[in-house]
Amino acid sequence: MSKVVLITGASRGIGRATARLLGAHGWTVGVNYLHNEPAADETAAEVGRAGGHARVLRGDVANEADVVAMFDALESAYGRIDALVNNAGIVAPGSQVADMSAERLKRMFDVNVYGAFLCAREAARRMSKDRGGDGGAIVNVSSAAARLGSPNEYVDYASSKGAVDTMTIGLAKELGPQGVRVNAVRPGLIDTEIHASGGRPDRAAVLGAQTPLGRPGSADEVAQTIVWLLSDAASYVTGALLDVSGGR
Repeated sequence: MSKVVLITGASRGIGRATARLLGAHGWTVGVNYLHNEPAADETAAEVGRAGGHARVLRGDVANEADVVAMFDALESAYGRIDALVNNAGIVAPGSQVADMSAERLKRMFDVNVYGAFLCAREAARRMSKDRGGDGGAIVNVSSAAARLGSPNEYVDYASSKGAVDTMTIGLAKELGPQGVRVNAVRPGLIDTEIHASGGRPDRAAVLGAQTPLGRPGSADEVAQTIVWLLSDAASYVTGALLDVSGGR
């Protein structure tokens, strides 16, 4: 039987690349999206072409009912959930903290922190051995911004990812005895669409050239790291914050 994973924010970027690669490894992938159904359908098609199976699941990770419904649907369809990739996240246009609205801050933390917690909670409820599960793995998609701070641009985003890092460390210790490994990847300047959301579509290319490796990373490079963390090859890895940042 193939393993089953839910990937949040899987309609583009790192989420899509991870879904495609897991499909190539024979996984069944729950493809979560919120707004762009055609893009989610394309991700599902790519999973299928790679050799896996996919189910498209619409839901806002910041909405508890949506999160529970996604997990219920996946578990009902396949009888199990083996892994979660907590990838959904947002960024806002570059700004100093003094100019950030309360609405911006609330949505940032609702999606990036509250949403990640809700998804991790549901995964813990279903995968923990003391709750009838078989164990599993969670990979949280954090950011190198969590340790860099992103001054004058995205301190709110960086702070939200710092919370994800702390959740990763604590949850790894909490769930380790229940057979669930919890790790985080911290991408640096990755060539994905998220930079356009922040108002600088060329940001990865411009700043990536200044990294020790001299270029931005790709979504596939981050996906390779996520897939390794989910695999048995990483069976003794938990509580890790793994930078994929070109040395930045």
